[in-house]
Amino acid sequence: MARVYNFSAGPSCLPEEVLKECAAEMLDYNGTGQSVMEMSHRSKAYEPIIQDAEAMVRKLMNVPDNYKVLFVQGGGSTQFAMVAENLGIKNKKAAYIETGVWAKKAAAEAKRLGIQVDVIASSKDKGYSYIPRVEKIEGDYDYAYICLNNTIMGTHYEYLPDTGSIPLVADISSCVLSEPLDVTKFGLLFAGAQKNLAPAGVTLVIVREDLIPEVEDCLPGTPVMLAYKTHADNGSMYNTPPSYTIYVLDKVLHWIEKNGGAEGMAKRNREKADYLYNFLDSSDFYRATAEKGSRSLMNVPFLTKYSTGATDDAAVAKEKEINDKFVKEAAAAGFVNLKGHRLVGGMRASIYNAMTIEGVKALVEFMKKFAAEN
Repeated sequence: MARVYNFSAGPSCLPEEVLKECAAEMLDYNGTGQSVMEMSHRSKAYEPIIQDAEAMVRKLMNVPDNYKVLFVQGGGSTQFAMVAENLGIKNKKAAYIETGVWAKKAAAEAKRLGIQVDVIASSKDKGYSYIPRVEKIEGDYDYAYICLNNTIMGTHYEYLPDTGSIPLVADISSCVLSEPLDVTKFGLLFAGAQKNLAPAGVTLVIVREDLIPEVEDCLPGTPVMLAYKTHADNGSMYNTPPSYTIYVLDKVLHWIEKNGGAEGMAKRNREKADYLYNFLDSSDFYRATAEKGSRSLMNVPFLTKYSTGATDDAAVAKEKEINDKFVKEAAAAGFVNLKGHRLVGGMRASIYNAMTIEGVKALVEFMKKFAAEN
């Protein structure tokens, strides 16, 4: 079967070059006679892999020496708790900007752990279709929290709030290494790897060293595994890490470097996003849901002319019929995972780093054909 164009929001498509390298090394990695998948994480053969992965993160993201680079498990959702348990320990108070599902869940988790959560801004009033403008955050907050790119809603910060001495925390799961990012503007960054970096299973954490408390200084009841100190002191190998996923991540990082690094990815991603948004904005059949000035380069939700917002049974049925038809016919044509999230409806094309401009152009041609026929 021919390769399809995979527009999944995650796990997402990976560079074909990387997949072929992994396939070639599946039975024998670097002359060891074994797969990395079955290799001891404490072996001399594996050690250079995780060390190179960290070195590549530092190189591609210009990570300063006073930041730790960690590879942990549990996905972005576990970070909702870890951030609060490790950073919310002085005043037990944090500022959150609510821009969608993941920021809302992160705030709820912090609140559940006893943190006073102040939602200082929200875009809920317009269905999270934009990023609220917050120029400056002040107060006795232990940290301020944002989700830099909102996978479900297709929105992205085109600015960073000034937090002064308050550490800024950002969930960058769906935009990591999609464009340059100044790490020094943040106290902590985290990214589930399954969108731009690797298969599911590992989460990248970049945290300023002075923000890492001793295990016993975390919030009461914090498990040892949820203390950043545990991972920082043990080179991300306190327990068995997701070793094969880190191996793939290392290969993806080298692919990114070969294709121009973060700057190269930004150029590549802007070309794809501009092509798709320009088509949507000029169409009388489709429309993008995210407002201009807040649009993601990675996730593009869109609706058809049948998505009018009407709630009568006939309108709802027609909208569902056309959406289901679009997703079904797209899959048959080789464009998969285009169904939109239930909170937005319609369709969503996630065009992460590994998606090619050819894939986006082919999708647009299919969309033109579908519009003409419907």
